[in-house]
Amino acid sequence: HSCAEPINAGIGVFLHRPTASKCVMPNSVLPANGESDFDVAVVGSGFGASVMACRLAEAGWTVVVLERGKPYPPGSFPRQPVDMRTNFWNPTHGLLGLFDVHSFRGLEALTAAGLGGGSLIYANVLLRKDERWFVDDQPDGTTAPWPISLADLDQYYELAEDVLGATLYPFGVAPYNETAKTKAMASAAKARGMAWDLVPLAVSFANNKEETARPGVHLDDPLTNIHGAQRRTCRLCGECDIGCNDGAKNTLDHTYLSLAAMHGADVRTLCEVTTIRPSVNGFQVVCTHHHDHRQSTPAHTSTITARKLVIGAGTFGSTQLLLRNRAAFPGMNQRLLGTKFCGNGDLLGFAMSSSTRLDPASAPVITSAIRLPDEEDGEPNGVRGAYIQDAGFPQFVSWLVEGTQIAPTAKRAAVFAARRLWHRLRKTNRSELSAEIAGLMGAAKLSSHSMPLLGMGRDIPDGKMSLRDGQLDVDWTTATSLAYFGRVRQAMREISTELGAEFQDNPLWWFKRVITVHPLGGCPMGADPASGVVDQWGEVYGVPGLYIVDGSAMPGPVGANPSLTIAAFAERVARHVLESADAKPSHRSATSQPATSQSS
Repeated sequence: HSCAEPINAGIGVFLHRPTASKCVMPNSVLPANGESDFDVAVVGSGFGASVMACRLAEAGWTVVVLERGKPYPPGSFPRQPVDMRTNFWNPTHGLLGLFDVHSFRGLEALTAAGLGGGSLIYANVLLRKDERWFVDDQPDGTTAPWPISLADLDQYYELAEDVLGATLYPFGVAPYNETAKTKAMASAAKARGMAWDLVPLAVSFANNKEETARPGVHLDDPLTNIHGAQRRTCRLCGECDIGCNDGAKNTLDHTYLSLAAMHGADVRTLCEVTTIRPSVNGFQVVCTHHHDHRQSTPAHTSTITARKLVIGAGTFGSTQLLLRNRAAFPGMNQRLLGTKFCGNGDLLGFAMSSSTRLDPASAPVITSAIRLPDEEDGEPNGVRGAYIQDAGFPQFVSWLVEGTQIAPTAKRAAVFAARRLWHRLRKTNRSELSAEIAGLMGAAKLSSHSMPLLGMGRDIPDGKMSLRDGQLDVDWTTATSLAYFGRVRQAMREISTELGAEFQDNPLWWFKRVITVHPLGGCPMGADPASGVVDQWGEVYGVPGLYIVDGSAMPGPVGANPSLTIAAFAERVARHVLESADAKPSHRSATSQPATSQSS
């Protein structure tokens, strides 16, 4: 596309990107005339990477963002089965879609590939890490403080919350006060004496804090977002986890990455980093440029150089990249690389066939949470804290859920057909069929009276990642965290009982397996080179100028949804880098023209 063209037509009115922008297609190879040199290269575009790109670009650094996935403007997330079937990430098989599904010996995992990283498919929750939960599990069963504390992150939490537009679900304002699952969770928590509250969400329900929340209203974007796309407020369709086609989610492409591009960051998509190594003046980064299967151009590689290198490709992506390139960095703590993995205590359960309506498809995926206290909060020794959150799914999934009820559906269809045949045989005039068709639909209680429950918290981070036949492998088991998972399951069972529902485990638990959407660890933070791969500022011990700013740097579970903590951590790292003695940018001033470059 030219600089004046939007990436994708999507929905609504599109704004043109500034004509002064320098557009560099991610599939092009830059000439070796200095244009491929940057102050910093940022690998990935998730919660850590996008923050770093934004803050360093704002300070006048030349920044390149290298994202393996595609951009997803509003309106471009697939919905039809024919498109969803290819909406997965596996370039070897020609798949360049959004969802990256992993299966390891102890767990399954789901991550994202796209401009904005995990923010494209997360459930928008922006909870801070609990003050007393900044503890690191030691091999002898004791705990030690993390290298950073809540006090260290407080001001950076505020910065991230501001940029991401953190706001509580507007429960109490029509039509949001009719959200059945939110009411149900509050009622169940009160009955059981559990701590319940609404959670801050990175979702736009109105144009500003003074305006009354209303579904489907056009947003007056304070900046020309990176897609040049019109956005609108949340329509309560439950599609948060498969990509928001309204742009109501304040995802990283609409926030930090848009700000980064406005300040000159060179944002490249379909650009997967495969090799990193030291160079005379910093680092060399080798990228594979992927192409849509409909294009005839084959994938190719290119190399850029940067004075500093920021890795933010996610827990799996960053750890795998360092494991594959570990020989180039002998000063790095090779012993701890890949360690302290966990799934942030993720556990999925279901409250089935409640006595009251729950309507899980009529709201954002998550609206509220119940907090289970921890031994660090004064609970009996060994009790590990957790959150249980109401969950939902896209409205169209309700039809699929009802379609699984084969026997009741067949029975209703047989009754309907028998009645129609009987009236025909008796030549009875029954031209009004509305009531009979309504009966054919059934009560639809399975989809409207059932709800997923999402658990997360302080499981034990004793997993290890390594390479096996060249591919990432995870050695982790639920066995050492069974007491934690048992507590979460019991709390879910109590909540279900209060809802007049039956609690059911997800089928993976029958095999003592879980599915995580919050993998953490692999490049853990430590107070000194002997206890971590990176320091409290995200810099790799023994490799000056190399930073890791995503979930892999967490030395254990965050407990709450980790996205905000990762963003706050990256905000703190960015401030530290900019205040360092050698931080002055070498290529341009902060007043130079902004540049935006991307491709579809």
